Amino acid sequence: MSTKGKVKGIISNLVTIGVDGPVSQNEICYISLGDEKLMAEVLKVAGENVYAQVFESTRGLKVGNDVEFAGHMLEVTLGPGLLSRNYDGLQNDLDKLTGVFLKRGEYNYPLDTEKLWQFKPLVQVGDQVEAATWIGEVDENHQPHKIMVTFNMEGVYTVKSIVAAGEYKILDNIAIVTDNEGNEYPLTMVQKWPVKQPINVHVSKPRPFKLLETGVRTIDTANPIVEGGTGFIPGPFGTGKTVLQHAISKQAEADIVIIAACGERANEVVEIFVEFPELEDPHTGRKLMERTIIIANTSNMPVASREASVYTAMTIAEYYRAMGLKVLLMADSTSRWAQALREMSNRMEELPGQDAFPMDLSAIIGAFYSRAGFVYLKNKQSGSITFIGTVSPAGGNLKEPVTEGTKKVARCFYALEQARADRKRYPAVNPIDSYSKYIEYPEFEDYIKTKIQGDWIGKVNDMKTILQRGKEVQEQINILGDDGVPVEYHVTFWKSEVIDFVILQQDAFDKIDSVTPLDRQEFMLNLVMDICNNDYAFDSFLEVMDYFKKVINSCKQMNYCEFHSDKFEKYVAEVKAIIEEKKK
Repeated sequence: MSTKGKVKGIISNLVTIGVDGPVSQNEICYISLGDEKLMAEVLKVAGENVYAQVFESTRGLKVGNDVEFAGHMLEVTLGPGLLSRNYDGLQNDLDKLTGVFLKRGEYNYPLDTEKLWQFKPLVQVGDQVEAATWIGEVDENHQPHKIMVTFNMEGVYTVKSIVAAGEYKILDNIAIVTDNEGNEYPLTMVQKWPVKQPINVHVSKPRPFKLLETGVRTIDTANPIVEGGTGFIPGPFGTGKTVLQHAISKQAEADIVIIAACGERANEVVEIFVEFPELEDPHTGRKLMERTIIIANTSNMPVASREASVYTAMTIAEYYRAMGLKVLLMADSTSRWAQALREMSNRMEELPGQDAFPMDLSAIIGAFYSRAGFVYLKNKQSGSITFIGTVSPAGGNLKEPVTEGTKKVARCFYALEQARADRKRYPAVNPIDSYSKYIEYPEFEDYIKTKIQGDWIGKVNDMKTILQRGKEVQEQINILGDDGVPVEYHVTFWKSEVIDFVILQQDAFDKIDSVTPLDRQEFMLNLVMDICNNDYAFDSFLEVMDYFKKVINSCKQMNYCEFHSDKFEKYVAEVKAIIEEKKK
């Protein structure tokens, strides 16, 4: 029998409930308000009192309202039909809702129960199976969607029966498995899993090492991210966080893209809803939305479900990883999620940490980021979740707790800078402050050697050294004036400008320049580093400036030409001729 209770106190969306039976942490309960039942999650149990956060507006709620406990945690429904859907943080299908706004107490089933799926069995009667074993597959938007033994089943089971290939609904029984004692368990295409609990059905989780190509030069060349890697993009408003996220999600070599819009302004999320169905997938030629799931929780939606939305997105990502797929998960913005945690912590009168965030904020962020990663499954296949979160620090302050807590766990750091955005140098990623820890891993070094000839990592480090020196010279020029520093200092500065204009800057709206494949990035880096490694003879700083502007112009034109086309080769010859002019 389920536990019941009554409302004892209300502080905004935190409700104190007196209960008459056992209740577990993170359990879901429903509070009766007239005909509506409001969903809430248990945050803390203290004797006979329970503190729960309500995922809805609590307007009209009174002391004495009835509460019923569901006996399970906040769960997501996993099965075919998740792709190209728009969900809210509680996995309600937004396309099924009536009206412009979410109605209070209105929850719907996230999948289509009537649709017929072409099922193909992958096991036979008598086969031994365990949790996450692939027993069949269906075609979901041209992706093979594996039907698995439910993740909560422990031990080894035997397949007693499995349906023949054909069309079935998701809730039809497709197989029956038995345990050692002969108990039968029917399996459908659907399963549920609690969002706060990681899905650990893999054999091992090594350090990730495979480069994830994004087509963005400042990432792939300067600070690469890997399949199963973690990164974050902090930056003040207007520096291009969302644009960079869109570029990565559009171009990255991932099978599935999940976007968790947790707490962004509604107009930015509308952009995603409107743009993504129209975008063409550069890898398949079909619509990008076919392999995308959007989980939206905008600023005007209830604060508690903002926290739930990131966990919902991660659990769906883990489900697709267990199928052996490469998943890219984007969260925009994790600052709003942290603010939701702060809000609830303050209402529960917990001891505050820095900036009133919860004391264990960095532990919560760390636990969440650790769910991403590259894994080997039981059937020797591999899958990965690459997680990139954006952080919106107030006033662009990168020393605030959310940025600092994320910095400890994320391996890639793409610092967006206001000054760079103001100078229209997009993407506005600061090349000196940003870093990628993966470039230091010997596994990554071995992998990149199979993709790129020569000492790639050495060249990248040389490039960063030139950029650093260029920045130092620029500061000296700003203080002493152009003629106050030697000519060779000007040469160093302009070499860093060549790198900046040709490699780091990119036009997101140009068909060719927006996506740069790896072979092209290799060619351009070799060319630019050849320019930078030469010694030149100049008489004055004006001569230096005019000369390097010619170099930059020809190189930039190359970025807009088809790779190795006649036009492209013409500019390559032009650059080489210019270099010979002043070469010592």
